[in-house]
Amino acid sequence: MKKIAVFGKPGSGKSTLSKALALATGIQLHQLDSIVYKKNGELVDRRLFDEEHERILSSERWIIDGFGPVSSFYQRLEAADTLVYVDLPYLTSYWFVTKRLLKGLVVKPEGWPDGSSVLKGSLESYKVLRLCPKFWNDDFIARLEEFSDRKSLYIVNSVSELNSFVYRKIR
Repeated sequence: MKKIAVFGKPGSGKSTLSKALALATGIQLHQLDSIVYKKNGELVDRRLFDEEHERILSSERWIIDGFGPVSSFYQRLEAADTLVYVDLPYLTSYWFVTKRLLKGLVVKPEGWPDGSSVLKGSLESYKVLRLCPKFWNDDFIARLEEFSDRKSLYIVNSVSELNSFVYRKIR
């Protein structure tokens, strides 16, 4: 495990898992939301994002948490040696987004871009969750499984798997 891509639906626990992976492995964590968005919550210029993304991908070791632009997502899948797809049930993801929103009224959520509105981001997460079945589906999993002959592929399907992933896979 040197180049790890962690991805999944909004509110699936990617940031928490990625942070635990970074602590356990000593590999630098790059949270895409902090690269995709400016401090005020606006999108960064795509050219700047692409340059930063390429810089990270060309480094020796990394953990990247998130999705980002689709083309960059597929670049990460190709460049990574380890793929971690967090595929929790939709109701769980909706609950986690809601919990993050409520907690965000008091403290900045894990992996949240500085200066970005938790309310606006949560509403966007709800919107994206409604669209997710068009992307995160059986066809996508079949495409992922094509990588498994040359990469480590982990699909996390439950909160208990999410909570024990680092302990089971790293220690």
